[in-house]
Amino acid sequence: MNVLRLSADFERYRLVWYTWPRDLSWPMKIGLALVLAALTGLAAQVRIPLPHTPVPMTGQVFVVLLSGAWLGGAWGGLSQSLYVGLGALGVPWFSRWSAGIPDGPTAGYLMGFIVAASLVGWASDRFVWMRFFVAQAALMMVGVQLIWTFGAVGFYLTTGFGFAATVQQAILPFVVIDTAKAIAAAALSSALLPKRSSEAFSNGRC
Repeated sequence: MNVLRLSADFERYRLVWYTWPRDLSWPMKIGLALVLAALTGLAAQVRIPLPHTPVPMTGQVFVVLLSGAWLGGAWGGLSQSLYVGLGALGVPWFSRWSAGIPDGPTAGYLMGFIVAASLVGWASDRFVWMRFFVAQAALMMVGVQLIWTFGAVGFYLTTGFGFAATVQQAILPFVVIDTAKAIAAAALSSALLPKRSSEAFSNGRC
C-alpha cells in the first residue's frame, strides 16, 4: 500500500514539473525559453575538435532534446529559435563564445536544433505513451537524425564536398556519441515526464 502511495505521489510530482512551465504567463514562458537557449549556449562551449572534419563535437544536442521534452513543441522550438536568432544578432553564445549569422559548415545543425526540439516536444505532449523510456529513446533518435540531416545539408552546401565526403564528415563521426546523448536524454525525460494525463489526476484515477 505504501509503495502504491509513493508511486502515486511521485507521479503527482512529475505532473507538477511538467505542467509548471505550461501554466506560466507568456512573458515567463519566453523567459524560460531564454534560459534553455542560454543553457544551449553553455553546452556549445563543451567543444571537442575531431580529426578529418571541421565540425566539432559539442554538448548542445543533449540540451536541445531536453528543451523540447520539458517545454513542449512550441516553446521548446522557440528556445532553440532564440538561441540561433539571438546568436545571429550578436549574442556570443555559439561555440567558442562566437556570434554572427551562421554560414559555415555547422550552420545546418543549428537549424536542425529548432526542428528537433519542436518535434520532440510536440510528440511528448501529444502522446502519453511516448513518455516511456523506449518510446522516448526512439523519439530522441529521430530528433538526432533530423539534426544530422540538416547538418549534412548545410555542410554540403557550404563546403562543396560530395555526398560521400559529406556523410563521412558531417554524420558518421557523431553517430556513437549522439546516440549516447539521445539515450541519456531519454532516460532523464522519461523519468520526469508524467505517465498519465492531468485529467486522470483530476478524475481521481491516480
